[in-house]
Amino acid sequence: MSRLFAFGFGYSAQELAPRLVARGWTAAGTARDEAKCDALRARGFEAASFSGIAVNPDVNRLLTGTTHLLHSIPPDRDDDGEHGDHVLIHYGDALAKLGSLEWIGYLSTVGVYGDQHGEWVSEETPTKPNSARTEARVSAEQAWLDFGAKTGVPVHIFRLAGIYGPGRSVFDKLKAGTARRINKQGQVFSRIHVDDIATVLEASIAQPRAGAIYNVADDEPAAPGDIVAHAARMIGVEPPPEIDFEDANLPAMVRSFYEGSRKIGNARIKSELGVKLRYPTFREGLAALKP
Repeated sequence: MSRLFAFGFGYSAQELAPRLVARGWTAAGTARDEAKCDALRARGFEAASFSGIAVNPDVNRLLTGTTHLLHSIPPDRDDDGEHGDHVLIHYGDALAKLGSLEWIGYLSTVGVYGDQHGEWVSEETPTKPNSARTEARVSAEQAWLDFGAKTGVPVHIFRLAGIYGPGRSVFDKLKAGTARRINKQGQVFSRIHVDDIATVLEASIAQPRAGAIYNVADDEPAAPGDIVAHAARMIGVEPPPEIDFEDANLPAMVRSFYEGSRKIGNARIKSELGVKLRYPTFREGLAALKP
């Protein structure tokens, strides 16, 4: 029997897992605390807590029989300033000895490409991390590719664009009054609906290719302010006023996302995996999410 284990059983994993369970799989994974684990158990999944600090024997128990591993926990720096992947640090040896693994998927970010001045990038574009966070991502990607080469388990890197979907869309921000229209000349972002992420992962599971790297983005990068305005028109509300980037007083984390402009090419998920996006642009995605 096939078994999915998700280190970081979050938004994307919770979209994928029910599809696999419907085909007879079992699914388990980790969450940061017991409250989140209880929520997963209430949905019929097995769960154990993992904060990234220490090994939890319950995680080792749930790993037994795992055939497919999905990993989305961000890496970090250790006390010496070195990049470290929490899963490899604490469970790398156990995973190497597991024997049942057929596929590993690592969820990374298109942020590893850094600032490309609004140009298109493909999986062949050299990474250009521009922050400690994205440097750690690049290091983690390579560490997992090395793990795959060492163990013979096919490892796949998925560089995700900005994720949206039910409960995580501009409509939710408009309703909460937190939507902002930030204007930065030439700034565009790529994005991807969580449903399409699950479709890409399913396709990769069906066609594992060791060392594969995939950009996971829709067909049309767009300025974030344009999406806010489009969503506001859809529900008949006034969009928030446009604010110049330099005057926006953004938190450091949010500001860092505006320090790189790039258009993410997605040809490989189509040519290699045969993926047809359900939501090829933000228009289809927002139409499906419209309250």
